[in-house]
Amino acid sequence: MTDYFAGDVAARYDADCADMDVEPVVDFLLPFAAGGALELAIGTGRIAVPLAARGVRVAGIDLSPDMVAELRKKTDAIPVAIGDMTTTRVDGEFSLVYIVFNSINNVTTQDGQVAVFANAAAHLAPGGSFVVEVGTRNRQPLTVFDLSDDHVGVDEYDHDTQRLVSHHFTLRDGGWRRISIPFRAVSPAELDLMARLAGMELVDRWADWDRSAFTAESTKHVSVWRKP
Repeated sequence: MTDYFAGDVAARYDADCADMDVEPVVDFLLPFAAGGALELAIGTGRIAVPLAARGVRVAGIDLSPDMVAELRKKTDAIPVAIGDMTTTRVDGEFSLVYIVFNSINNVTTQDGQVAVFANAAAHLAPGGSFVVEVGTRNRQPLTVFDLSDDHVGVDEYDHDTQRLVSHHFTLRDGGWRRISIPFRAVSPAELDLMARLAGMELVDRWADWDRSAFTAESTKHVSVWRKP
C-alpha cells in the first residue's frame, strides 16, 4: 500500500483535524475496552492517546512511519507496529479493535477489506468487539465535501467499481497544492458480510458516536460487530 500520509500530510494532520471532537469517540469506545484496545490505522494517536489517558491499555498498527512519528511526540507508552493492517499482527488479545474516520476505505480492494476484518477478529478475545466508523456511499460522481478560503475537497466516485478518490486542494504559503487519495467505498451490508466471513456478527449500528439512529439519510455509520 502507498503511504499517502507521509511528510507534510502527517505534520499537519492534527492541525487539520483540530475541529473534530474526540471525546464522544472515546466515551463510546471506553465501555468496550476493559480488556485492552487495538487501533487499526492509529496515525498520530488522535483517538488512542486520550483513550489511553482514561486508563485503557492501547496498541496500534499503522502503515505510515511519519504519522507514527507524530504520535511519538505525544507519548512513548503506546506500542505501534508499522505495517499493513490487513496482515500485521501485534502481541496479545484485546476486548476492542477499532478503526475510525473512514480508514477502512484506505484499503482499496474487497479482498483487502475482508482481510482487515479477519485480522481484527484474530486480535479479539472471545466476546470482543470490532468498531468501525465510515461514511455511507454518495452515489454522485462528483461531490464537493469542503469549501473554504484555504481548502477545497472534492470526492470523485465511480459507482460501478466502488472507486472513490478524494481530491484535496489546499492553500499553503501562497500557492495551491493538490493531493488525491484513493479509497474503496463500501456499503453497510457488504461490511456485515465481511464480518460474518471473519466469524463476527453485527450487534449495533448508529449514525454517529452519540448513538443517534442510523437511517437512510445518515451520511456515516458507527457499527459494532462481536466475536462469539
